Amino acid sequence: MPLRDPHQRPSVVPVAGTRVVVALSGGVDSAVAALLLKENGYDVQGLFMSNWEEDESGYCTSAADFQDARRVCDVLEIPLHRVSFAREYRDRVFACFLREYQAGRTPNPDVLCNREIKFGACFEYARRLGADLFATGHYARIERRGADLRLCKASDSSKDQSYFLHGIDPVVFDRTLFPLGGMQKLDVRRRARAAALPVFDKKDSTGICFIGERPFREFLATYLPARPGIIESSDGAALGEHQGLMYYTLGQRHGLAIGGRAERPESAWYVAGKDLQRNVLIVVQGHDHPALLTGGLRTEAVHWLAPPAAHFRCTVKTRYRQADQACEVELCGESASVRFDAPQRAVTPGQFAVLYDGEVCLGGGVIASTEPAARATAGPLARAG
Repeated sequence: MPLRDPHQRPSVVPVAGTRVVVALSGGVDSAVAALLLKENGYDVQGLFMSNWEEDESGYCTSAADFQDARRVCDVLEIPLHRVSFAREYRDRVFACFLREYQAGRTPNPDVLCNREIKFGACFEYARRLGADLFATGHYARIERRGADLRLCKASDSSKDQSYFLHGIDPVVFDRTLFPLGGMQKLDVRRRARAAALPVFDKKDSTGICFIGERPFREFLATYLPARPGIIESSDGAALGEHQGLMYYTLGQRHGLAIGGRAERPESAWYVAGKDLQRNVLIVVQGHDHPALLTGGLRTEAVHWLAPPAAHFRCTVKTRYRQADQACEVELCGESASVRFDAPQRAVTPGQFAVLYDGEVCLGGGVIASTEPAARATAGPLARAG
């Protein structure tokens, strides 16, 4: 399968000796990215980066992933470099991760990892290795629109990762390749199997990279001491005890350990708010309770990839797996006010609101606050941030 297709910009056509450094994770996606680039005539080299120090818990898979990357490079007959960005990751990503949880919000460190590490420190390291271009196994596309380059959604909508890439410096696009942007995941695995790449059937990694498969609460408690408190209903009734507000996110159902109540035993409980001052977790019954619905949001400073007008319509994702939602956006200095056409459920401060014009990613920003579609109560829920 040729790398070049209708979705790729003309600048991906290799010239003799064009060196591409591919960020190899030890997984199938980056392996096939390297395969396609080599088949298309590039001088390909691999770069494996580790972002977390090894520990004795057994949850970190970095050592095993590196061996997988080595085996891929042996098959492809390309050199492999190795570098650690553990210090940069702790300073630029993990420190923010902890601050957000401490503030009662739910962060998305993958966005920061892409901005600060993969397309920051790693991109610059690849340049020092003599790279003309940098490539990853992300599912996204870069298109030329007139004189500009635009970050666009991948052809495989179920694997599109533009949400995680919206924070990177657009200057990087001119030296970046996403070879998988026009492919379906099933075809990626088929190509890996046909090329006898040893990771063709390796399971995709999920979750936060530095946590791995370890229990989240156990990990977070190592860095942030838990503060147990009361779980209250929206009308102020005490229902049980939470283990620490940082362990819960809006819309969460499991892990509350409060069961049904006599007045409505058939309805499950969901997290609807956090009262940080009183250290109280506020819950409601019913998946679509009005207190879980949001009519709009306000972002922190927006990182723009394609600066729009001051007032415009587009679509937005407030979490990675969400379908695009129609909205109206008004710029307020560096931040943005977003009004949904239809109320959205469990929009969570600390996550990212990412804006789209069709397939083009316009940019995004951290969700700072939300505007309820309706107030279910004037009690504790109204006081919760």
